[in-house]
Amino acid sequence: MNRYTRYRNALQTILTKEILRFSRIWIQTVLPPAITTTLYFIIFGNLIGQRIGEMDGVRYIDFIVPGLILMAVITNSYSNVVSSFFSSKYQRHVEELLISPVPNWVILAGYVGGGVARGVVVGICVTLVSMFFTDLQVQSYVWTLAVFVLTSILFALGGFINAVYARSFDDISIVPTFILTPLTYLGGVFYSIQMLPELWQKISLANPVLYMVNAFRFGLLGVTDIPILVALGIILLFIVALTGFSLYLLKHGVGTKS
Repeated sequence: MNRYTRYRNALQTILTKEILRFSRIWIQTVLPPAITTTLYFIIFGNLIGQRIGEMDGVRYIDFIVPGLILMAVITNSYSNVVSSFFSSKYQRHVEELLISPVPNWVILAGYVGGGVARGVVVGICVTLVSMFFTDLQVQSYVWTLAVFVLTSILFALGGFINAVYARSFDDISIVPTFILTPLTYLGGVFYSIQMLPELWQKISLANPVLYMVNAFRFGLLGVTDIPILVALGIILLFIVALTGFSLYLLKHGVGTKS
């Protein structure tokens, strides 16, 4: 067996394990986001949206669709990797993987790929739910898909880093609760930053989620508060930075070696 075949088999094994892990308990991993999104559409879209009217030239319920889809993608991509890799650490079988003749990039790609798979599955389910409430006309399928996948990769990497540093199950909930959730809700999911005072508009620009939501909204609706190339550049920059940092952590055994 040559090296490339070994790497391919290792990547396929890790990826298959990760996909089976969340698909076997789909009632806990896939169904809840669909139900939560339905409630968002009923409360914010139908009830509150009728009072708001239009935002950036589109119906309010249509305006929030991209953000709600991406919010589900972000949460599930992140949580899948952080829970899976930490469980591997906790059960001590990650050590077998780390001492195997498999490069770190294959290990990272396998776990991130699993997070992306769950993010994509949940994102598709949420999109299907949205069709019962809206009639979206996608402006750019290529751009929409690109932002969809890149955002999932980015937060899967974030979940991996969280899992590396986590020392207990409580630690894997700190970042989603106190960092990820506030960034998501303040990332322009439910509003345009043009509605904010000038000071808060500038503060909002420090939120990376804002760029992802607006890039995705541009692909679906053709409207955005952020220059689209700037948004794409920010997403790619974060992916490169987190990938490099994740590989550094694996190479030096941070959080995985006693």
